[in-house]
Amino acid sequence: MMFYTPLEQFEIIPIISFKMGILDFSITNEVVVLSLIFFFVSYLFIFSTKAENSSFYIIPHRWQIIIEAFFKLILSMISDNVASQRGQNFFPFVFTIFVYILMLNLIGLVPYSFTLTSHLIVTFALALFMFIGINIICVRTHGMEFFSLFLPGGTSFVLALLLVPIELISFIFRPISLSIRLFANMMAGHTLLKVIAGFAWSLSGATGILFLMHYIPMLILIPLFVLELGVALIQAFVFSILTCIYLNDSLNLH
Repeated sequence: MMFYTPLEQFEIIPIISFKMGILDFSITNEVVVLSLIFFFVSYLFIFSTKAENSSFYIIPHRWQIIIEAFFKLILSMISDNVASQRGQNFFPFVFTIFVYILMLNLIGLVPYSFTLTSHLIVTFALALFMFIGINIICVRTHGMEFFSLFLPGGTSFVLALLLVPIELISFIFRPISLSIRLFANMMAGHTLLKVIAGFAWSLSGATGILFLMHYIPMLILIPLFVLELGVALIQAFVFSILTCIYLNDSLNLH
């Protein structure tokens, strides 16, 4: 399939159309990729927790080393950012978020695949549900003291008139900033890769010295692809760290 613009790679294409009035239940390329990621992550957790696979070996095999590395990464992230003994209880929650977003980022680097996190609606839905869940935890833990998030202790009345609106706006914009950060980084990186790849493809159809020059952007694509792999990992890591910070606020308030 030939793409004519760098942004055409992000187009949602219906595979099986199914509509009921104003509701659209069509199966698109986005639905297919999202389903594949869901089943892959589910299989990953089920396989790693099966009775015959749940014991660790004295000399770890390759799969165990990878799993342990991610486990240690998330555990250290929670320990550093959640100042509460209860923070460890949310390890499955943070670990699932990290792995899921990482898989969504990485699958976009597979040729002829689809980058789900390049769509703002997807990243905003992830951030919003995470945000709602953390607030539910905060309300169940502290009750009406939840509102002390917007007013630090010892604040005077005059200063509170300024701080409360600022804290409220900052609080509301948490899922928005999370979603835009992930969406913008993934979309920009994939667009850049497409622009350079399209430039190399155009030069390859030329003759003479222009044909030889198409190897330059092709070579540039290699470090950019490696860089995009790093961005995919870093963005999943940043999303998880900010989740831990918001979780810390919910458990400990100010």
